[in-house]
Amino acid sequence: MKKLFALVMVLCMAFSLVACAAPAAEEAPAVEEAPAVEEAPAEEAPAYTFVEDGKLLVALSPDFSPMEFVDTSKSGQDQYVGFDVFLAKYIAEQLGVELEIKPMSFDACQAAVQMGAVDMSISGFSWTEERAANYCLSDYYFAGENETEQTIIVAADKAGTFATVEDFAGLKIGAQGASLQESLCNSNFEGIATVEIFKDINDAVLALKSGKIDGVAVATGNGEAIIANNPDVGMSGFSFEIDESAENNVIMLNKNSEALTAKVNELLAAALEAGYYGEWYAAAQELAGIETAADVSYDDEGNVA
Repeated sequence: MKKLFALVMVLCMAFSLVACAAPAAEEAPAVEEAPAVEEAPAEEAPAYTFVEDGKLLVALSPDFSPMEFVDTSKSGQDQYVGFDVFLAKYIAEQLGVELEIKPMSFDACQAAVQMGAVDMSISGFSWTEERAANYCLSDYYFAGENETEQTIIVAADKAGTFATVEDFAGLKIGAQGASLQESLCNSNFEGIATVEIFKDINDAVLALKSGKIDGVAVATGNGEAIIANNPDVGMSGFSFEIDESAENNVIMLNKNSEALTAKVNELLAAALEAGYYGEWYAAAQELAGIETAADVSYDDEGNVA
C-alpha cells in the first residue's frame, strides 16, 4: 500500500508540473510580438531630427542684392529679403520648422557651417572644387542671370569702354574675399591688373566711388542692383568667361549633413518643377529697387559693420 501511495503521489506531482508549464508555453508568442510595441514611438518621431529645437538656422551675408539684402523699413527677421531668403523660407516651410536667419560676413557664413553653428548657408555661393572638398554642397538652384554672367562695374563716365582683359592693364580691380569673383580676377588679371580684396562688396563699391580702385568684379544681377542705387556707377562692358560648373548657385552644408543635403536636393527639384525660381528672382529684383533696400555688411560676430 505504501508503494502504491508513493506511486500515486509521484504521478500527481508530475501532472501539476505539466499544468504549471502550460501557461508559459501559451504566452511565448507575446514575447515574440514585444518588439513591435517598442518600435511604435520611432514611427512618431520627427522626420528630420537634424534640425534642432524646431528651427532651421541659415547663415547669410545680406550685402548681395538681389540675392540677400535688407529692407530698412522692417526689423527683426522680417528685414532680411531677397532670392536666397525666399528659398530659405521655402525649405523651412517644407521641413515644418521655423526659419531663423543668422546675418554675418561672407567669410563667417562659411566658417559657421564648417563648425556646425548653423544648419546651412544660403548666400549666393558658387560651386568650387575647394568647397566641394570641405562641405556638403546641394544641387544647383537657378537665380536668373545673377551667377550666369560675371562682370566688372566701373565709374559711370567709363561705362562701356572695356571689352578685354587687356583694357584693365595697370588698373586696380576690387573683389570680395573668398568669392567666385576673387577667383576670376586672380586667374584673369595676373600680371595685368592689381586685384584688391575686400571683406564685403559695400566697401569695394565705396572704394570705387572714391577713386581708390577702378572697378569691382560682381555677378551681373548684383551689379544691376548696385547701379540702380548708385547712378555714378555703370557696367564696364566686360564679361568674364566662366566655367559651366560656376554658372549657378549651391547651398552650403556641413560635411556631415548628408541626410539634410539629400532632403534639400529633393526640395530644390520640387521648386524647379513648380517654377518658383523665376517668381522669386523677379520679386527679389523688384525689392532691390525700392528706396528702403540696402546692402548691409556684418562683421564676423554678427554685428552691423
